[in-house]
Amino acid sequence: MANIFMLSRINLIFTHTIFALLLLSTHAFASPSSFSQAKVMAKQSIYFDRTEQGTFYCGCAFTFTGRSGGTIDLDSCGYQVRKNETRAQRLEWEHIVPASNFGRARQCWQDGGRQNCTRNDPVFSAMEADLFNLTPSVGEVNGDRSNYNFGMVQEKRQHGQCDIAVDFKRRSVEPRDEVKGFIARTYFYMHDRYQFPISNQQERLFMAWDNQFPVTAWERERNKRIAVIMGHNNPFVTGAKHWSLGFSPSDTNTSTIKDSHDLMIIHGNKRSKVYHLPSGCPSYNSMSDKNKILFSSENEALSQGYRKAGNCR
Repeated sequence: MANIFMLSRINLIFTHTIFALLLLSTHAFASPSSFSQAKVMAKQSIYFDRTEQGTFYCGCAFTFTGRSGGTIDLDSCGYQVRKNETRAQRLEWEHIVPASNFGRARQCWQDGGRQNCTRNDPVFSAMEADLFNLTPSVGEVNGDRSNYNFGMVQEKRQHGQCDIAVDFKRRSVEPRDEVKGFIARTYFYMHDRYQFPISNQQERLFMAWDNQFPVTAWERERNKRIAVIMGHNNPFVTGAKHWSLGFSPSDTNTSTIKDSHDLMIIHGNKRSKVYHLPSGCPSYNSMSDKNKILFSSENEALSQGYRKAGNCR
């Protein structure tokens, strides 16, 4: 009887192990292909247990609502509304490296701005949806930071006990010390992976912050969670890479995305069982996120019973 019980227990453990591996293989390396999809993934897989630890710049507790939104507990962090009360109470997802910074490096931005890039450039969409660059923020702070550079600011703090200062005249922002190293290593990652330029002034500032504010336990844990989804780490968090003055991404072994042909994230429509390639398929970004499934190759899509869209060139 004991042997039967032991065998049953082993079978149960084996079954759970196989299920876990199947679940991991289903979800691992399925990078989000749109900003809206990235926000949902960030909520469900990265920040699901971090609501009490608070928002990035202010440390305000928040509550998730809807698919990816949320409400801010302003009293939890001593936040004072500067100007926009509605936005101050709303959780928003901040691009640490602003979308305009990497968008300006793309032709689509010159031809029609962010909306044009989102519709027509899968490389921009990948950058916009990169989870390493996304973090929860008080909406008003997200708006006040805008696309300003980071720097050392003498202005008084304008948001109560939230330790962030914005110099609107000089278009510069100084965040709290707790996130300065985090910001630096995010900038290093984005500039390294996507190969767009960084100013000498920003480079020197971030090198100082990276040295002064080492990687935290949460930064490491966040990196692990994102790596499961994205299929790679931030090497400046793991220590695999170190930024030095004049660092050149071309000198690294990182495979970077230079054009849409390098980006093999295939969109499948779960309703129609049709898949779309990132280039040559006009409907690549037209399906809703609830119907979208991601594949890393055409063979993977075909093996799942999908067929290529008829309007693909």
